[in-house]
Amino acid sequence: MTTTALTPAQAAARFGEFTVIDVRTPGEYATGHLPGAHNIPLDRLDEAADALRKAAQRTPFLIVCASGARSAKGCARLAAQDIDAATLEGGTTAWATAGHEVERPVGARATWPMDRQVRLAAGTFVLAGFLAGLAWPPAHWLSGAIGAGLVFSGVTNTCGMAAALAKLPHNRPPRSAVSFQETLLRLAA
Repeated sequence: MTTTALTPAQAAARFGEFTVIDVRTPGEYATGHLPGAHNIPLDRLDEAADALRKAAQRTPFLIVCASGARSAKGCARLAAQDIDAATLEGGTTAWATAGHEVERPVGARATWPMDRQVRLAAGTFVLAGFLAGLAWPPAHWLSGAIGAGLVFSGVTNTCGMAAALAKLPHNRPPRSAVSFQETLLRLAA
């Protein structure tokens, strides 16, 4: 199976050909997404494999996220399951910057992209460990543990902190959002 990277201009020119899958958290998705995009968070992509396989028989997928990093991972995971998909270079950010339409639900609250949330949380823990370590030296281990976690994240290309942050209330879908199960039913139909 192949993965193709499309620029926003290329994706816009072929937009009607794709089923768009947004792999960001529901909170990020609610702040604005490509028209008609279905929200299947990256951490639930494997769970959605059967519905995605059925939908891929009808139309190819365009996988999107905020910057293109998570969508590339999503495409790789789908390719491993023999599902073709294209990724949007630069993600929703590049799409909007290029002047293309972004759907924003009425009343949607702004949620920071996950990579920014991870940087804030990691930086806060490192700083807290350093400052607390001035009064109680063993607290420096907190900074060391976060540093080790970031190294592990870089080596394995996974992020446990992002997975934990995705569970926080501000990253969950609004009550008015289409449920994950309903999204799968729509795709499989």
